[in-house]
Amino acid sequence: MSKAMWELSHPISDGMLTYPNLPGPRVTTDISREQSPLIDMTYDIARVDMVGNTGTYIDAPFHFHADGADIAELPLERLFNVSIVMIRVAGIRVVGPDVLGDPARLWGKAVLVHTGWSARWGSSAYRGPGHPFLVGEVADALVAANVALVGIDSLDIDDTSLPTRPCHHSLLGAGIPIIEHMTNLDAVPDTGARLVALPAPVRGMGSFPLRVVAWTDDGGVVRPATN
Repeated sequence: MSKAMWELSHPISDGMLTYPNLPGPRVTTDISREQSPLIDMTYDIARVDMVGNTGTYIDAPFHFHADGADIAELPLERLFNVSIVMIRVAGIRVVGPDVLGDPARLWGKAVLVHTGWSARWGSSAYRGPGHPFLVGEVADALVAANVALVGIDSLDIDDTSLPTRPCHHSLLGAGIPIIEHMTNLDAVPDTGARLVALPAPVRGMGSFPLRVVAWTDDGGVVRPATN
């Protein structure tokens, strides 16, 4: 296997839109280089005002369950150096449990669902209707398979045209984090890669942006996101 690393998260920029009806982030300067008081150098201190569901973000159990772990309480073993299994469903909008294959291969893995929807990132089409999603039976099967986390490169893991969120309820209720708005999943090998997905350990929040990286065990050159 060739040496490689892959960026799986979208960068956050001022005013970008991620999710319908949520405000975009504001990235501003709090202390500019011209305002810095040091004589021998200047510095910049920036300020970010954003909702937790910005860019590529992780949902902790607290997002849907008041007694669940918040972002700061997420177990590191679910987020760091986790073996990846890719699920390829490009062109399928309603993703059922038949795509998972043998549940034994998913045990303890980071299951990443590649839909191809991230190609629309930054457009109104990305946030519009018709995005791919998992049906609740998929989440039930992933819980039974004891996966470490589940990620998807779509607007939402659930069908946002409905008022219910069965995948969020089932996965988060079982302590399994969810990563949404991923990118570059087409580049990740079906098996053999590993994942790190670390948010800042903020208490009292159920969702937060994060940097997600996949790599092969022999290390190598970073391959940035393609969209």
